[in-house]
Amino acid sequence: MWTFLIRRLWQSLIVIIGVTLISFISLQMGGDPTYLFVSENASAEEIQRAREALGFDAPLHIQYLTYIWNAAHLDFGNSLSYRQPAMGVVLEAMPATIELTFFSLVLAIALSIPLGIYSALKRGTPADGAIMTFAMLGQSIPNFWMGIMMIMFFGLYLGWLPISGHVPFLEPLFEGNFAEAFGNLPGSLYYMIMPAIAVGSYTLARNARLIRSSMLEVLSQDFVRTARSKGIRERQVIVHHALRNAWLPVVTMIGLEFGFLLGGVVVVETVFSYPGIGRLVFNAINQRDIPVVQASVILLALVFIALNLIVDLIYSRLDPRVKL
Repeated sequence: MWTFLIRRLWQSLIVIIGVTLISFISLQMGGDPTYLFVSENASAEEIQRAREALGFDAPLHIQYLTYIWNAAHLDFGNSLSYRQPAMGVVLEAMPATIELTFFSLVLAIALSIPLGIYSALKRGTPADGAIMTFAMLGQSIPNFWMGIMMIMFFGLYLGWLPISGHVPFLEPLFEGNFAEAFGNLPGSLYYMIMPAIAVGSYTLARNARLIRSSMLEVLSQDFVRTARSKGIRERQVIVHHALRNAWLPVVTMIGLEFGFLLGGVVVVETVFSYPGIGRLVFNAINQRDIPVVQASVILLALVFIALNLIVDLIYSRLDPRVKL
């Protein structure tokens, strides 16, 4: 176990170095970043003084090492738009994105598992065809288009759901105000319904197809036929025998999906004016707020690496045949 963890930590370190290197190169390819930190009317002397103060006059390898050192201390400088530490700006927006991502994932899992199992059990029937058609549509329709259609129909035409905004749940929870957090929960869920459906539709559709294919493969195995021949009830055969063995690829996908959803909410949060990290990054890119973009990239990379490690550990617990 410890050997595996140490090896994965070294691999994670390499990934982080790669992410920081790509971020640094992208910054350099955009031209001299000094001009982002000075006014448009700055003189040549002012620009040079700013370049020296920011360290952009040093050789590239020195600049990169300085960037790595600052990133290790979560110091990405001040946001050009908010005039405060960039990492602090990102961390303020992170709880809203985690709420949306978690709710989207829960919604996708809660619907994809019964749909996938039912589709496998009804293979070749009209119900199976309808579920797979729904899954294909869910994987084909862009999430931003679905969000716009839901805004027009459920928000503007029917007036059932709010088309923008957010009621915080995690933020008061982190601050220890449990009464406020759980008091905000109904409103938070109310504002997240449409964004969560838009974000989680692709995950729902893909997991339903994955669960169906895994269940079909397991249901054809000898141990399932043996369990049925012993007179075990069909429900126990499905839940305790088939589903348990079909669960492994699904666990892998679900674990990684949280990281993918975190990175995929950028457009959806912009469509719904949802105050999360996706909308923050979108605005930062438009405003060329490089410190905020870099802080967001590093933070999302760390979350994704942590999720990969957790999935590997869970995988080994679910299947004893898997050796770390």
